[in-house]
Amino acid sequence: MNRSRATDALTVKKPVSSDQQGKIAGLAVVVMAAGLGKRMRSKQAKVLHPVAGQAMVLYSVGLGLRVAGGAVAVVVGHQADLVRQVIDRATSGKSGSSPVAIVEQREQLGTGHAVLQSRPVFEVGANGAPSSYLILNGDTPLLQETTVRELLRVHETAGATVTVLTAMLEDASGYGRVVRAKTAERGVLRIVEDRDADAEEQAIREINVGTYVVDGKFLFSALEKLTPSNAQGEYYLTDIIHLASGQGHRVAAVTLGNPDEGLGVNTRRQLAEAELVVRKQIRDRWLDAGVTMVDPASVWIDAAVTIGRDTVLYPNVMLEGATVIGEDCVVRSSTRLTDCVVGNGVEILDHCVFTDTRIEDGAHLGPFTHLRPGVVVRKKAKVGNFVEMKKTDLGEGSKANHLSYLGDAKIGKGVNIGAGTITCNYDGMQKFQTVIGDGVFLGSDTQLVAPVTVGAGAIIAAGTTVTENVPADALVIGRVPQLNRAGWAARRRALQTGTTREPVNVKRKTKSVRLTKKRPKASTGRQVKKRTRG
Repeated sequence: MNRSRATDALTVKKPVSSDQQGKIAGLAVVVMAAGLGKRMRSKQAKVLHPVAGQAMVLYSVGLGLRVAGGAVAVVVGHQADLVRQVIDRATSGKSGSSPVAIVEQREQLGTGHAVLQSRPVFEVGANGAPSSYLILNGDTPLLQETTVRELLRVHETAGATVTVLTAMLEDASGYGRVVRAKTAERGVLRIVEDRDADAEEQAIREINVGTYVVDGKFLFSALEKLTPSNAQGEYYLTDIIHLASGQGHRVAAVTLGNPDEGLGVNTRRQLAEAELVVRKQIRDRWLDAGVTMVDPASVWIDAAVTIGRDTVLYPNVMLEGATVIGEDCVVRSSTRLTDCVVGNGVEILDHCVFTDTRIEDGAHLGPFTHLRPGVVVRKKAKVGNFVEMKKTDLGEGSKANHLSYLGDAKIGKGVNIGAGTITCNYDGMQKFQTVIGDGVFLGSDTQLVAPVTVGAGAIIAAGTTVTENVPADALVIGRVPQLNRAGWAARRRALQTGTTREPVNVKRKTKSVRLTKKRPKASTGRQVKKRTRG
């Protein structure tokens, strides 16, 4: 017996209780991500534009994975290979997730045609055919899981064949209009696209958001009956609502309390607006989880970032990519971390830039420190002002406090890196490694010409250039011996100014300095200058 036509029109205002969380048995998900996105005016597919550091399509894919007890299919089209790569990277290796299948819509023949391409993914298998399908758009990063779960609940409670998410707009131009019956039940009869709407239908303020739940037995049989009899000449997914109501099936609707939540991102302006909303949602989530932000509005946190309790973020901090920060950390102002892993109790001072770096518990870094990919800073190590590191492992308790470059280096425990130290790792063609043992003391202005190894406990005197391996516990002095020539500077100035008056308290003869090599005969400033040039 056919169900009577009716609509359950609800408004989502409050979060769904926690007992509704978890995957829903028999539910499959289709994400539509095949569109070109012409209004973005971009060479890049619309669904690949990032919101809070994550491609738009991944918000819908992630939402589908959290609710689906069955498979998730993503329909791609424009730049299909790039979209596939982004989804594969984001979902590969995720334990406990439903499989994600990528199907391609080779011809852009409309939304109904797009969903139809996913049918092979849901062929009857060991678990049987899906009992219902959730259909999402790949350009709705603001859609909340609580809303989707409410849509699914209404669909089941109402015994509906199709349930649609709607919104009320002051200006509905450009959107499909929800046409309801002029009866007490106000049931949904059909959805009319903007280009196909007559004057009366264009006056309707209720619009179709583009999110649906459809009965498993009804969806693909209905899609096969679609015809492209519209202004676009396309197969509209929305026409299945007219088919359902025409056959006497129940069509349910849920109306959003906040219309912006369900609307797609179609322009750069909408992308910027979505960015602000998502960033605030992320900050609120971490504030509720026990993270302190001195000025929340100035802190930018990407969607995939994780932060531990009692960590403090100062103004203008940016946490990007898949960065993980432990508990009890302090990140001072104007610091940017990208794809970093930070342990517990770490302090990062102002104006630091770290990328693909691992920092262990209790380390202290900054200010003005630059850590490039491949750096590991071990427990309680210190990296200070204007130090740059790349592919370097700084050992536990070691210190590089000032003005140094450490590249392609392995540094042991308790090492002191003097100010101005450089690992000379590149010969113009290849990169070479420097190895420094435990307890080494490097004086200021040391250059280590790789490949070179400094043994444990060695001391390198300030100003030394190390070109050969250093034995353990050795002292290395590689600088030119100091030579003092009393009165030389005064005589030079006299020659330059043309005066011959002897400087006060300057003796012409001085005691010689004992050197390992014979000292050359003293000469005038003019003679020294001439010999240097020669």
